[in-house]
Amino acid sequence: MNHDQARALVRQAVQRIVPDADFSGLAPGEGLRDAFELDSLDFLEFVEALAELSGQELTEDDYPDLVTWDGCADRLVAGEAAVTEGRSR
Repeated sequence: MNHDQARALVRQAVQRIVPDADFSGLAPGEGLRDAFELDSLDFLEFVEALAELSGQELTEDDYPDLVTWDGCADRLVAGEAAVTEGRSR
């Protein structure tokens, strides 16, 4: 998975919670919770959707990485790389 693919998954996960979410003006480092007015339950639903879409396990330890669009994408790419590396051993 590359960074653009990961960002697309983040967009899909957000749109499950906020169907009309507009990413056109969203800066890569802007907080998703503020940008889309996600409360704590919305954020948990977003994390669950992102885990489902990506096929990766996301835990509370990952929450700090999931604050921004790029942070989410970086975490997904790194998680995919770790899984792939584990398979090649």
